[in-house]
Amino acid sequence: MKYIGAHVSSSGGVENAPLNAHNIGANAFALFTKNQRQWVSPPLTEKSIRLFKERCEEYNLKAEHILPHDSYLINLGHPEEEGLTKSRTAFLDEMQRCEQLGLKLLNFHPGSHLNKISPEACLDRIAESINITLDQTQGVTAVIENTAGQGSNMGFSFYHLRHIIDRVEDKSRVGFCIDTCHTFTAGYNLVEEYDKVWRELDEVVGLSFLKGIHLNDSKKPLASHVDRHDSLGKGLIDKNFFSRMMRDPRFDNIPIILETPDESLWAEEIAWLRKESEQPANIL
Repeated sequence: MKYIGAHVSSSGGVENAPLNAHNIGANAFALFTKNQRQWVSPPLTEKSIRLFKERCEEYNLKAEHILPHDSYLINLGHPEEEGLTKSRTAFLDEMQRCEQLGLKLLNFHPGSHLNKISPEACLDRIAESINITLDQTQGVTAVIENTAGQGSNMGFSFYHLRHIIDRVEDKSRVGFCIDTCHTFTAGYNLVEEYDKVWRELDEVVGLSFLKGIHLNDSKKPLASHVDRHDSLGKGLIDKNFFSRMMRDPRFDNIPIILETPDESLWAEEIAWLRKESEQPANIL
């Protein structure tokens, strides 16, 4: 079964996110558990925590299908000690918020070397940052999102994901999220080489580590390394690709999250994806 939703607003409190997901027909969702543009935010209140859990239960939204995203400010591979320490502190806070909400996953962009250290040193720092945080938390899996490779961002190659995961000590609490826009603009041709891309991902990283999907079309072309999402069928990724993904049993039982730019289309996009998922499964 496919669990499909969108990155919904938690404005007014995290307890509003499950309601916003329910209102667009989602059975999965993503959210920010704090203001993603600030380093420090007020702690979650007991009331917000209680209402969040109650509404998830009311709308049958399970923790394994909720994919919170950390702050965009965090850079777990930061080349400078001050920035690295600040990022690690903020990341720990994000993981602890997930613990409080009873969530099992935390999605994050791996980090950037800022042209000050080598890519390999940056990847090593990211893995070290994950290890430090996992040692201080319980029950929440660190989910590394692949990137488009814009600027000095790491994570655009499947081998980057493998490098990080290889160096995480607790393999039971690490995984990755594949963003379809990022994958396409990083140079993996999902449209014309569907089977080849997923086979390579499985061989290099292992689909057993796949914990979530960000389902987005792309405004920018293949291998452009530019991160610009588009609504499904409106960008450069053929809509048939999304239809095929929905019929692919390898992507059952994980959160599939829209980050498409037109929120007014989310309910329509979710309904279409769910209809496609009910078609006969692909022969792989």
